[in-house]
Amino acid sequence: MNWFAIYTKSKFEKKVYSLLLEQSIEAYLPLQKKLHQWSDRKKWIECPLINSYVFVRITEKDYFRVLNTPGVVCYVTFSGKAAPIRDAEIDILKRILSADVELKFSTEDLQIGEEVEIISGKLLGLQGELVEYKGGKRVIVRIGNTGHNLLLTIPTNHLRRRLALAS
Repeated sequence: MNWFAIYTKSKFEKKVYSLLLEQSIEAYLPLQKKLHQWSDRKKWIECPLINSYVFVRITEKDYFRVLNTPGVVCYVTFSGKAAPIRDAEIDILKRILSADVELKFSTEDLQIGEEVEIISGKLLGLQGELVEYKGGKRVIVRIGNTGHNLLLTIPTNHLRRRLALAS
């Protein structure tokens, strides 16, 4: 079984997620809490971390069942094939969402910086690249072949230079 990212119709992520679970297909919809402002009130809501994306863990026999789910547009592909995502990358998403860190998603092609590792807190051991984004130092974590990056705001005293492996 492999994880894959599927692309959904706009604003259909939660509906697709529910329909997949009803079909006994293992799915993951990363949600984040955001404070939403209406004209008369403010309210915390859960919204998808990555717009129009839901992750599924399937075997080959479930491939077309997922595609035939109402609201599913296509698989996220790389070189024409559905791009598998490692279990470790889904685990990273889960860890990031359970941690109390400011995060922002980006599909920008950011300059690659120094390789770093988080040395304290809930994200201990997570590795990424140190980047400067709009004047602030952040850690970027790339999510498989989806073309998405997570930008995490982590105090620099919680980071250390990642040691290069000897060859």
